[in-house]
Amino acid sequence: MDQTLRRILDDARAGYRLGEEEALALFSTRDRHVWAVAAAADEVREKRVGNDVTWVRNQNINVTNLCVNACGFCGFSKKPGDEGIYFHDREEIQRKARMAKERQVTEICTVSGLHPAFTAQSYIDVYRWIHEAAPGVHLHASNPMEVAYAARKSRMTSGEVLAAMKMAGLDSMCGTAAEILVDTVRDRICKEKIPTQEWIRIVREAHTMGIKTTATIMYGHCETDTDIVAHLAILRKIQDETQGFTEFVPLSFIHMNTPIFRAGKARAGATGRQDLLMVAVARLFLDNFRNIQVSWVKEGIKMAQLGLIAGANDLGGTMFEESISKGAGATNTDYLDPAEMQRVAEDIGRPLRRRTTLYDLV
Repeated sequence: MDQTLRRILDDARAGYRLGEEEALALFSTRDRHVWAVAAAADEVREKRVGNDVTWVRNQNINVTNLCVNACGFCGFSKKPGDEGIYFHDREEIQRKARMAKERQVTEICTVSGLHPAFTAQSYIDVYRWIHEAAPGVHLHASNPMEVAYAARKSRMTSGEVLAAMKMAGLDSMCGTAAEILVDTVRDRICKEKIPTQEWIRIVREAHTMGIKTTATIMYGHCETDTDIVAHLAILRKIQDETQGFTEFVPLSFIHMNTPIFRAGKARAGATGRQDLLMVAVARLFLDNFRNIQVSWVKEGIKMAQLGLIAGANDLGGTMFEESISKGAGATNTDYLDPAEMQRVAEDIGRPLRRRTTLYDLV
């Protein structure tokens, strides 16, 4: 093994904080040495969070696929006049929420397109409807883009929107709409998305108000390793300041049905090496995060299982209903049976434990 790689991995095992140049070096790892990075990350995972593989019983409710944005990485959103547009009303949203309650889910997650008619009140109404139909179920909803959009449409501050959402029943917020937190990349993949500094500001506001969020990255399109490391450094700095992130979720780019790929402006998603290193390097670099989740929706269950022996500790949720990755071309995204989760965890010699959204064990 290269002496530099050996030193970086030894430092990480010993608990030293890695610098951005060291993370960049890890992302450049090739050949069998990828396994050395994964093994070091898994050792750190065991020390930090133990051997449990966790999961949450959750359900998605996507309210609408009509969206004012035109993100190049999205195969989910529709424009007026397109086929397949939906916009669920109160009756349908509450039907889905009651179904979730009957399925004994502990989390309902909702993120949708930015409907042209939406205001802050639209989000508030949806959250209240869900809580009426599924009392006691944790509502994990919205993201910084939706908060900014609602604020702009209603002439409110983002802090006022967050306060109103929390009052309506928002329990925690999705850390999506992050993609890559580098504005040159954001401009290429979706000019309409809020800039990096606005995403950071809204996440910090949420954390300050006691609204926990996830942290995400979407990689495998037109970003560089340097961009990825810059993104991770931003997340680590926020976590140092707020301790408001519950988990880090790497999201591998699903390319098949996306405009940016069809136009030849993006790669055909990440490779297996990149998927494995994304989890492993995140575990080694994000030393202030307890939980790292693998996305079986994005990567498939086999690659997700490998992520669990490369530094990850969480398998995500049952989902029951998934539309965004499916729209981009992913398959088998609707539901993951806990029995299959059990098989996957047992196969690597680890116990499977059910959790809540905030990582209390059930």
